[in-house]
Amino acid sequence: MPSTLPDGDPAPASGELPDSALSGLGERPFGFYVHVPFCVTRCGYCDFNTYTAAELGPGASHRDYADTVVEEIRLARRVLGQAHLPVETVFFGGGTPTLLPPEDLARILTAIDSEFGLRPDAEVTTEANPESVDPSYLDKLLHGGFNRISFGMQSAREHVLQVLDRRHTPGRAAQAVREAKEAGFEHVNLDLIYSTPGESDDDWRASLAAAIEAGPDHVSAYSLIVEDGTRLAARIKRGELPMPDDDVAADRYQIADEMLTGAGLHWYEVSNWAVSEAARCRHNLLYWTGGDWWAAGPGAHSHVGGTRWWNVKHPAAYAQRLASGASPAHAREVLSGDDREAERLMLELRLVSGYPVAEVAPAARTSVAGALGRGLLEPEAFRSGRMVLTLKGRLLADALIRDLLV
Repeated sequence: MPSTLPDGDPAPASGELPDSALSGLGERPFGFYVHVPFCVTRCGYCDFNTYTAAELGPGASHRDYADTVVEEIRLARRVLGQAHLPVETVFFGGGTPTLLPPEDLARILTAIDSEFGLRPDAEVTTEANPESVDPSYLDKLLHGGFNRISFGMQSAREHVLQVLDRRHTPGRAAQAVREAKEAGFEHVNLDLIYSTPGESDDDWRASLAAAIEAGPDHVSAYSLIVEDGTRLAARIKRGELPMPDDDVAADRYQIADEMLTGAGLHWYEVSNWAVSEAARCRHNLLYWTGGDWWAAGPGAHSHVGGTRWWNVKHPAAYAQRLASGASPAHAREVLSGDDREAERLMLELRLVSGYPVAEVAPAARTSVAGALGRGLLEPEAFRSGRMVLTLKGRLLADALIRDLLV
């Protein structure tokens, strides 16, 4: 089943935000996320808010979706007022955004530009299933204003893809990268997943080698997480598949870092590698460095000035809210100053730029010294006043962050 929404305070039907959120609006980077919740089939590991045709039900359709999202973009302009908010990044995620016609994606992007204005150098990304695009589609995307594309490769081994319930053939992702580059996309990402049940070290090395050979300028690699309520979790519970092993995942991460670094892709966030600063995902960096973003679409989560809210989950309910002139927001929370600082530490410590040593809470200074002594932090960066993770530190980042959040 699609993911559930978190608890929170009721969101006003007007979408109005508190004064604290609007304070400083325009001084922070601003981006847009557009959620497209449609998939041909549901991958066994996925708990995202997505729907196949059989799950969608009445009241929502692919055909009308772009029009509905445009209505939320217009709502965003009304809620945020007349503040100058040129959009630095736009990211279409899902689901599979490229199940919509490229003209629909371009129409949504045009609405964002019309209401807010895109910066001349704006990064505009869409995720894509490798099987959902062809050269003609990619050409239309490029001419519609997109300049970055992210393909879900996951693995180059057929038996691993089968465990994940991925439907594309092993070589299709690499071919899609080549087609995107030939169409004129300067920035292309491949997503990989490691420590899938049944995957060997050799399988993982083969997937990395295939990704590198395809020539993207960015690679994301994530350890498989078994989410409750997914088909994969049910198979593991029945004993059909083993639970992924943390030690195996650590070994696979080290293999990834070795091979990607050797190929000229360098880490800039724990799970992300790029060939240059220009190739880094600016949209994700906006998330990780405390920017503002409006997220359109069912179940999408927005953040502006310390206020976070999330939309109703089902596409039919989402469409109904907007058709009646109401905000699709389901609930929200206003983060305290302490909450925002904790999130800042959690996110910035995962970046190659690190976190300022001087801003660590006094009660956590012993943990910082211990991390330095255990080789989790780069000594040279530390002497310059920054906490930057070593490779060992990246493997233990979650535990270190818990120690620092005292």
